[in-house]
Amino acid sequence: MPFARVGRVHLHYRIDSDSAGPPLVLSNSLGAALEMWEPQMAALASRFRVVRYDSRGHGQSDVPRGPYSIDDLGNDVLGLLDTLGIERAHFCGLSMGGAVGLWLGVNAPERIDRLVVANTGAKIGNAESWNARIDAVRRDGMASIASAVLSRWFSRTLLEQPTPLVAKLRRTFEATSSDGYAAACAAVRDFDLRRVVHRIHVPTLVIAGSEDASTPAADGRFLAEQIPGAQYVELEAPHLSNIQAASAFTQALLHFLTEHH
Repeated sequence: MPFARVGRVHLHYRIDSDSAGPPLVLSNSLGAALEMWEPQMAALASRFRVVRYDSRGHGQSDVPRGPYSIDDLGNDVLGLLDTLGIERAHFCGLSMGGAVGLWLGVNAPERIDRLVVANTGAKIGNAESWNARIDAVRRDGMASIASAVLSRWFSRTLLEQPTPLVAKLRRTFEATSSDGYAAACAAVRDFDLRRVVHRIHVPTLVIAGSEDASTPAADGRFLAEQIPGAQYVELEAPHLSNIQAASAFTQALLHFLTEHH
């Protein structure tokens, strides 16, 4: 089980790959871990050197004391790339992972070839709602908010008849460190890139979900309008569009990463 030491944090990661393919980093949403990308792996691993990792505070990665910042999460990615000897990579992140992608696009464009940000925004939610979630998790644990969060991730139909992956994601969510989750909530609460996303000049694809209550499609359209030359795809899906609309998500991702610019 590979771990990379990044500063004082050990990050759990996994590589699935065509070893000759270009590197592609996948970054998970808040409360998920690297297995959330399973629906994409067969298609991606045959073309790319795919690097998945558990964000700090999540999965099998370390849980350093919080609060965390998007700067911390972005620098974790840069440190992971350094450890793996990867100078430049494609990057695809969803929700919190998408926020990390935006940070990288602004602050480390020399490390990113093509950028995909899904179901995210330049600012997500408001401080009051994030503080309420942090308080609930610290008081009552992860299971207390699991149903509410998953009702935003997936459609009611999928929750009533969950696939093995959806059931696994619920278990992963409930097993996430409440300290790590609260610390990562603070990172999402505090970041606001609305005034700087126009500085992103790497080729960018924005994916949004028409039924996403957490990061509404309007947030995605704002990004696509602000980032020069960005492409925009809107899927009929709630928050975890890569699972709910897996084939359409994978198709959009592959088309963007392999087309000639």
